[in-house]
Amino acid sequence: MGMMEKLDDMSASGAREYLTFRLDQEEYGIDILKVQEIRGYEPPTRVANAPNFIKGVVNLRGTIVPIVDMRLKFSCSKAEYNSFTVVIILNLRHRIVGIVVDSVSDVMELPPESLKSAPDIDSVIDSGSVLGLGSLGDRMLILLDIERLMAAPDMGLVAASE
Repeated sequence: MGMMEKLDDMSASGAREYLTFRLDQEEYGIDILKVQEIRGYEPPTRVANAPNFIKGVVNLRGTIVPIVDMRLKFSCSKAEYNSFTVVIILNLRHRIVGIVVDSVSDVMELPPESLKSAPDIDSVIDSGSVLGLGSLGDRMLILLDIERLMAAPDMGLVAASE
């Protein structure tokens, strides 16, 4: 599916709401419908042999949730854990995953006309996981296809049974 079709798909459904968050200097947006909750960071239980960006797992009301540090995944220069560090709990089709980000900004509604296809730039993010760019005023958001990103083979998150 090309970038333009992806954007057409997005535009067809009218304005969408995105939860915005910061990683280093960049601001990202993800579909608010995939967000289950936002929590403060608590050190997860380490998992043996997991990639370095998977910090471990937490037990969330009986569900074991893998915690992915997006800052390590996207090779940000630093990943400090402080009172602003938050975990966004995502409810994706096949599983619940937590992502660690520097901070959560707000929820933004982006009308279709504010979405642009992302230029093919060399980036730490697989371009298939970027839906496009959203601009509102002087803010520029990188809109992530978080579902696709979390299902990427290098994440090691998709259970073998699927």
